[in-house]
Amino acid sequence: QVQLVESGGGLVQAGGSLRLSCAASGRTFSSAYMGWFRQAPGKERDFAAAITSSGRSTYYADSVKGRFTISRDNAKNTVYLQMNSLKPEDTAVYYCAARTTYTIATMYSRHLDYDYWGQGTQVTVSS
Repeated sequence: QVQLVESGGGLVQAGGSLRLSCAASGRTFSSAYMGWFRQAPGKERDFAAAITSSGRSTYYADSVKGRFTISRDNAKNTVYLQMNSLKPEDTAVYYCAARTTYTIATMYSRHLDYDYWGQGTQVTVSS
């Protein structure tokens, strides 16, 4: 069992930055593949970024590549999403997700690829 709690969301002006955190409970975090998704009002939940259990490999959606950086600290059971050069279209609820089943070093970008989800944190970017 893994419990995930996101934090760090808020209101920011376009061009600004935010860092989201996702704190995980449970002993399996260090072996879990982690992802960030986001869901804008009236839209589907979309993949944003993912990171392998070791942190050696990261993956990004084209829409955030070059602006967002995913990282993790296994000693703190936490995964981060650094978001720079934010745009109004980045406005969404951001969700942290964990995949604890068998993984390889590839991009897992579907909802079904993940076993556990956090409750989400709101990010609002004003123009």
